[in-house]
Amino acid sequence: MVHRKNGNSDQEKIQRLSGLNVAARMRLFRQLPGHQQSRLLLMLPSEIQQATLRKLRNPELVELLDYLDPDHATDLLQKLPGKKRREQILENLKKSIREKVEFLLEFHPESAAGLMDLNYIQLASDTTFQQAAEAMREHEARTGKIPTLLVEEDGLLIGELPAHELALHSPKSRVGRHLKHLPTLYYHENKNKVIDLFKNNPHNKVVVLDADESILGVIYSDDIISLLNKQAAKALYDYAGVRQEEDVFDSARRKVQSRYKWLIINLGTAFLAAWVISLFQDTIDKVLLLAVYMPVVAGMGGNAGTQTLAVMVRGIALKEITLKNCSRALINEILGGVFNGLIIGIIVALAAAIWNQSPLLGVVLGVSMVANLIIAGFFGAIIPLILKRLGNDPATSASIFITTATDVFGFLVFLGLGTILLT
Repeated sequence: MVHRKNGNSDQEKIQRLSGLNVAARMRLFRQLPGHQQSRLLLMLPSEIQQATLRKLRNPELVELLDYLDPDHATDLLQKLPGKKRREQILENLKKSIREKVEFLLEFHPESAAGLMDLNYIQLASDTTFQQAAEAMREHEARTGKIPTLLVEEDGLLIGELPAHELALHSPKSRVGRHLKHLPTLYYHENKNKVIDLFKNNPHNKVVVLDADESILGVIYSDDIISLLNKQAAKALYDYAGVRQEEDVFDSARRKVQSRYKWLIINLGTAFLAAWVISLFQDTIDKVLLLAVYMPVVAGMGGNAGTQTLAVMVRGIALKEITLKNCSRALINEILGGVFNGLIIGIIVALAAAIWNQSPLLGVVLGVSMVANLIIAGFFGAIIPLILKRLGNDPATSASIFITTATDVFGFLVFLGLGTILLT
């Protein structure tokens, strides 16, 4: 109950801090105790976090970082502009933290080493359970965290000693006989390799090795979940055409700067669809009912294209599909468009024929719906693959091109058939 209340309190503080201007935010932030400052700073949106770091004085930053474990302190220092200032802050950190932070800062933040944690202790394979328990208690007393127990032999990792094993065996027994295998990877591997390893190995941690296969650190599943959440958030921002750094409490000016380019692009594609409609102005003047059903055609095509895009972007992100092996997926999406188009087309055709007493209008709508869902399946599948091949993020701009394709070709089919059959 208490934990839940504290969590709510933190969220309330974050919302309040995010909604204030810089001066008011810093006044409120400085009124908080140091341990609260460190915890809340990690939870703030990225842009507000960086702005707060820039405004804090060096002694304030040193006090704040002393409350954090080395990997979180390293993350914050990497976001601080100015190498000289980072060095000044490092010099004033507690020795126990400074040495670990300096070590972590040597690695690229996007690498396996940049993601690793130093919360572990190394044990020799002939260590007794009593010695292992004492080492763990000393580490916990010093850091406040229960460490991972890694067992090595001749300087090489041979496995992990699960903490629960300490309670199951004689104090004089050797730990080397009761180990659990852990996956490993080298320090220079990028974050995508780390994510793939966690997906393929249902473990809650991975050990990071140096070039000589000595142990450097441990990556925990919590860190990977956090990384995946950040990637998912980035994909969502990109999909909507919004800068990743934009926050819900940003000023109106910043929101305009973040979005106007995408809105202009969308406006251009809307004019293209409007031009296609203008080609059939005489038909629309003669059969006004066509104008009534145009939003239905456009809406169904756009929705179907978006569904296909979502599936393709996920496949691209998981490296399951490329332009080279897309033929099967492309055929399946087109066939899916045919059958979904038939289902929706029959419903729409019957509705139009009964409601408007016009079987021919029903035929025009039904055929147009089938055609537009085929168009949506094709372009929804091929456009993100082409954008990826060209080196662009398919989640960023594919939706604009897909919607344009379904609108333009959908209106061509719908109004073209209307011209042929109804005028």
